[in-house]
Amino acid sequence: MDIANILYTASIWVLPAVFAITLHEAAHGFVAWRLGDDTAYRQGRVTFNPLRHIDPVGTILVPALLLLSGVRFLFGWAKPVPVNFSRLQHPKRDMIWVAAAGPGINLILAFFSALALHVSALLPGTVGQWTDANLVNSVQLNVMLAVFNMLPIPPLDGGRVLVGILPSPLARPLARLERIGLFIILGGLFILPLLGQQLGLDLNIFDWLVGEPATFLLRLIVGLTGLE
Repeated sequence: MDIANILYTASIWVLPAVFAITLHEAAHGFVAWRLGDDTAYRQGRVTFNPLRHIDPVGTILVPALLLLSGVRFLFGWAKPVPVNFSRLQHPKRDMIWVAAAGPGINLILAFFSALALHVSALLPGTVGQWTDANLVNSVQLNVMLAVFNMLPIPPLDGGRVLVGILPSPLARPLARLERIGLFIILGGLFILPLLGQQLGLDLNIFDWLVGEPATFLLRLIVGLTGLE
C-alpha cells in the first residue's frame, strides 16, 4: 500500500471512528447525569465534543494499526466516562440505561449516516465519493461497535446491562468478572484465532458473535432508510 492509499484510507476512517467511539462515551455521561450522577458533568465530560473524550491510544493508534494490518474486526475506546452508580436515583435499574446509552447512540449514528447517503449522492465527483466512503464506514463501524459492546461480558456495556437485569445472587458473580473481563475479550479477539490457526480450526468466535447480529442490523438499517 503506497502513501497516497494510506492517507486516503485514513481520511475515510478517522472521522467515523472518532465520532463513533467518543460519542459512545459521551452518551454514558449524559444519561448518568440525567439520572442523578453528575460526576461526568462536573468533569466536563457531558459533551458531544470528541476532543473531550479522545484517548490517543484507544481512539487513534489502536484503530489505525488494526486498519492498516487488514484485520476484519475494528475496535477502539475513548477515555472512560466516570460514573458513580451509587449516586443514581435507582442504581440497579439506572445502570441498565447508562450502559445501554453507548450502544444506543452508535445505532442512532448508524441510522443517520445511512440517511445522509441520500444527500451525499448529490455531491459532485471525488467529493461525493469521499463523503460516501465516510458515511458507509460510519454505518458499518457504529453497528459493529454497538453489537460488540452489547456482548454480555463485563466491563462491556452488555455485561453491565445484564448485571442490572439479573437478580442479585446471579448479578454479583457476573459483576466480579469485570476485573478479568478485558483479558477474556482480548483472548477471544486475538489468542483464540491464533490458536485456531495452529490447530487448523476456525476459533474466531467474534466473527459469529458480532458478525451475524451486525449483518442483521445493517440489513435492517438499509431497509429502513430506503437504501435498497
